[in-house]
Amino acid sequence: MILQLIKARRKRILIDVDTQRDFLLAGGKACIRNHRRVLAHIRRVMAWARSRNIPVISTCDVYPNNNDEDANNYCIDGTEGRKKISYTLLSNRVSFAADDSTDLPRDMLRRYKQVILHKRCVDPFDEPRIDRLLSEVRAGEFIVIGACAEGAVKATALGLLQRGKTVTVVIDAVGSHDKKEAQMALRKMQAKGARLIETKSLAGTTKLRLVGVCDCESCKRRSRKTSTSMPDVRQRTGDSVQRTVNAER
Repeated sequence: MILQLIKARRKRILIDVDTQRDFLLAGGKACIRNHRRVLAHIRRVMAWARSRNIPVISTCDVYPNNNDEDANNYCIDGTEGRKKISYTLLSNRVSFAADDSTDLPRDMLRRYKQVILHKRCVDPFDEPRIDRLLSEVRAGEFIVIGACAEGAVKATALGLLQRGKTVTVVIDAVGSHDKKEAQMALRKMQAKGARLIETKSLAGTTKLRLVGVCDCESCKRRSRKTSTSMPDVRQRTGDSVQRTVNAER
């Protein structure tokens, strides 16, 4: 049974919602607002999950290529945009295509650190396999990150809450297209029982600000600032050591 997928000692599961190139990179077809900041926090949360050996359940939008006849022109099957951001992927993972099946391996989350589930809709609970997994798997807390606050993140959090789960939403690791709609969505999640926190409350603080995957001017400017400041730090450290050596002489 899926109920036994999570061992009793595992109290948390990270729910990684649609962290895909079309949503999170400047060149994506549905890029979120303030993508650099959100990407940096997503990278931090994923590093925290790896270090704590926390299992990850990921959802991904994958829409069929209907030659532009479909309303969705993003995350199209076979395109670069539907791929996940590189650091949201764990090496030990398994992936399931979207279909109408509910079949899942019995010991899936004991054998794999990450389960990736494709979906053809915004609400993951409209997919039978995802609905079964998220409904039956047991954990003390479900931590939600990803895109977008007013869409799939809200649907995921509310669906978990309706099923009696304890939900935490990492608000600065959640992207959005519309700031007003996102704020309303977060308030609704909180009103229904979700806990809203920032990345630093979960994973502490870090000086790392590189997103490492986006080539837009905003991200490159930040990367250049970080890289140019690092030699200065090393130089100051070297000068300090040299002064100490001279004093000892």
